[in-house]
Amino acid sequence: MPVPPSEPLASAILDLAAFPPSFAWGTATAAYQIEGAVAEDGRAPSIWDTFSHVPGAVDNGDNGDTACDHYHRWPEDISLMKELGTDAYRMSVAWPRIVPGGDGPVNAAGLDFYDRLVDGLLDAGITPSVTLYHWDLPQALQDRVQDSHGGWTERATAEHLAAYASVVAERLGDRVTQWATLNEPLCSGWIGHLEGRMAPGFTDLTAAVRASYHLLLGHGLATQAIRAVAPGAQVGLVTNHSTVAAASDRPEDLAAAVRMDGHTNRWWLDPVYGRGFPADMRELYGVELPEQPGDLDVMAAPLDWHGLNYYFPVTVADDPHGPIPRAREVHLPDVPRTGMDWQIDAGGLEALLLRLTEDYGVRKLYVTENGSAFPDATGLDGSVHDPDRTRYLEQHLAACTNAVRKGVPLAGYYAWSLLDNFEWAYGYDKRFGLVHVDYTTQKRTVKTSGRRYAEIINAHRQTVTDR
Repeated sequence: MPVPPSEPLASAILDLAAFPPSFAWGTATAAYQIEGAVAEDGRAPSIWDTFSHVPGAVDNGDNGDTACDHYHRWPEDISLMKELGTDAYRMSVAWPRIVPGGDGPVNAAGLDFYDRLVDGLLDAGITPSVTLYHWDLPQALQDRVQDSHGGWTERATAEHLAAYASVVAERLGDRVTQWATLNEPLCSGWIGHLEGRMAPGFTDLTAAVRASYHLLLGHGLATQAIRAVAPGAQVGLVTNHSTVAAASDRPEDLAAAVRMDGHTNRWWLDPVYGRGFPADMRELYGVELPEQPGDLDVMAAPLDWHGLNYYFPVTVADDPHGPIPRAREVHLPDVPRTGMDWQIDAGGLEALLLRLTEDYGVRKLYVTENGSAFPDATGLDGSVHDPDRTRYLEQHLAACTNAVRKGVPLAGYYAWSLLDNFEWAYGYDKRFGLVHVDYTTQKRTVKTSGRRYAEIINAHRQTVTDR
């Protein structure tokens, strides 16, 4: 039964008739952020299990050991999706639950879990969209050092990703058609290996560049592997991007914005769309790429769809003595911000959707993540009122309708996130969910934003009926 509307929908703002009748309405999660059960049924540690237990690495000393206990409560979570009226769910599979050693023996119990989850989703009329890698690399591969720092700095890890992809696609490919190889390789490459704020926690430019290369190589190899065992698969890649503006019209700041755009956007898109790695960024990094003949062709395997994760824009000034990319983010005053201190700019989502369509020729797009963290107010009756998140949702969906009206082939929107969850290095304080989670009792409560999302979905379906 869909959640009843909270108040009349501002349909003039959202222009829901812009969306095609087949538009997918979904929510998104990631395995380590919600599953818990980190040592059950044969699962081995990931780099995030290790990193989150390093003192000081995660706010409040939090970790994902229990998270939302989705591993045991998934039937309830599917019921919540049905309550919201969503018809799509973007989930990730935990590599260390399937191949605990990173390569080698396959854990049957891990595959059985995702079998049950996929069947449960389909029984509920919800289409699963499966991401194979959402940052939870088996720790065993991180520990396997050959040429560099282990993990993604090694070419072998890209090959192991393809083997793991083959195992999962062979098991689930008769029911799952939509696959993403990687989620946000920028975060794995730059934040995990250059900035040290995510697992594995390195601050090494050479390691970061090598990791970035092998992540995109792994994407290409995994794309081949999925298609080999599931010929009807629709394979995509999920990348996160920001619009980039210069803090002034000084030549130095304009050049800094170009560097930041290269670091944040072009480095992760150009190779995938057959352009190779940007020459200006290769010169800036000054790191020799671990290239082998044919790699760029593998990375540029044609995609069936592209997923955009968008949260905030970036404004930068020149920082000639600062860290790569020698561009300092400028904190603009008097602009709306989320609880993460991220600037709110729905126009950035529209701009990026247009850029992917016009500059890169993407023929099918999804917004695979978009959402906001705000402090939630829980009423005496247990209700959770979150007007800021509700407003953010509406503004960004309106940006999507604007983009579609301008020719963007947008096929769906996945709100981040279904549930409040373990928000990586921010721990549990930052809540993005449409559904509130009491981490002590694991009680789930649909927030005002969740009710509004249900209303929007119902309103779009009514426009389809009215046609």
